Amino acid sequence: MTFKIEFGAEPRRSVVQVYFEERHFTLAYYNDSFDLHVGDIVYVEGKQEGLRGRVSEVNYNFKIKLSDYKRVIAVADTNVHGKFFMTGSHFLTFDREALPCEKARGWFIAPATDGDEFVSGSDGAQSFPLNKLEKMKITSAVAERGRECYLNNKVRYICIDGTRGYAIVEGTRGYEVEFEYRGGNISGLTCSCFCSYDCKHEFAAMLQLKESLEIIARNYAEEYERTNYFAAISKGILFALAIDGKEKGGFTL
Repeated sequence: MTFKIEFGAEPRRSVVQVYFEERHFTLAYYNDSFDLHVGDIVYVEGKQEGLRGRVSEVNYNFKIKLSDYKRVIAVADTNVHGKFFMTGSHFLTFDREALPCEKARGWFIAPATDGDEFVSGSDGAQSFPLNKLEKMKITSAVAERGRECYLNNKVRYICIDGTRGYAIVEGTRGYEVEFEYRGGNISGLTCSCFCSYDCKHEFAAMLQLKESLEIIARNYAEEYERTNYFAAISKGILFALAIDGKEKGGFTL
């Protein structure tokens, strides 16, 4: 399957209606930074900051008082191009340019603001084989919640680039899971939910990674060996965010 969905042009001043699915309402925002179209995924300032919204209407004929309107501050890059393969609940690609983690991140996580500061650390002590997830330092209750996340297809995106691993698990918001994968072993596992212990998002990501690698070993071993890279995106998310509601682009089966 080959996707080619591309958009983007010079910024065009507009007033846009943005629908927030999580809260089931639509609000108007001023935009002077992007060339927005119906269906675009955006983030805004104000009370809805951090929530993913979708443009439902664009108005180029307007006169407003700027102080009455909040602005659109970011638009997710939903341009997708490259060859994807079937893997059950996800589409899989071995092309680093098709859907890199930096691009996928913007589909689920709002851009950082000027006041945001993040630090991370790992003692490097914990390491466990991916095929023996019982070796994770995790309670049975947390493992069960993680399994529910995995079964409910909440691991929206996961990739391995060399030894670096990255996943996005969607819950009340998008959570980033990062890890190292070497010789079948996992180390340096962290999650942006900021738990001080292994969490359900990490366990869900490990289950999805295990499933993806097993499918790759059965069906796409040569592609993975050639690139030392793969990325998997939830089928429903790819269609919902990169294809649904768009007026341009196409894909080939």
